[in-house]
Amino acid sequence: MNTKPSISAVAFDMDGLIFNTEDLYDQVGEILLSRRGLNFTRELKMEMMGLPAPTAYEIMRERCAITDSVLQLQTETDEIFDDLLPKQLRTMPGLETLLQKLESKKIPKIVATSSHRKFADRNLAQFELTHRFEFILTAEDVTQGKPHPEIYLTASEKLEVAPLNLLVLEDSKTGSTAAAASGAFTIAVPTDHSVGLDFSHVNHVASRLDDDFILSLFD
Repeated sequence: MNTKPSISAVAFDMDGLIFNTEDLYDQVGEILLSRRGLNFTRELKMEMMGLPAPTAYEIMRERCAITDSVLQLQTETDEIFDDLLPKQLRTMPGLETLLQKLESKKIPKIVATSSHRKFADRNLAQFELTHRFEFILTAEDVTQGKPHPEIYLTASEKLEVAPLNLLVLEDSKTGSTAAAASGAFTIAVPTDHSVGLDFSHVNHVASRLDDDFILSLFD
């Protein structure tokens, strides 16, 4: 479904879309579970991907019969990330090209992530990206996380843009499902972690953020 829409604003997911944090989540999951004598499987990763942290860690607790609380797992995760982020955080291919294109056309852009605000703020600041977005929506800004469409409906409302004129870029099935359900024009940019999943609900599947189709939307 490659019909060209009229796009007035763009919403970026963050993890796996702006940054390589899905790679780092693999390391974190492996460390968390190895400390408990368990393995972080791809199946578990797929169940957790794109979900708000409390929901994702509850799934980990149930699947792995872990007695630690969600808060304990989140605190431990934050400590592991404190070590990983300064050394291993990277932006995803094509990000700068797309940002420059949007800025040249004066298209407003925002971040809508299932991560918590402290994590989002830290990552964006590390690459001096914060000021390039109109605002950031995080898990703290909604009552229902992805795959519920609330975060993208909120983005549309704050941007004063109809959902059908909002382009949403997502790497996960969970996130793209939320975007499509909001009525936004949805493009999936899968990574190695999500490629091959069913993205039949989106308008286009791209290999990179500077995909020709994405860029053509602003010509």
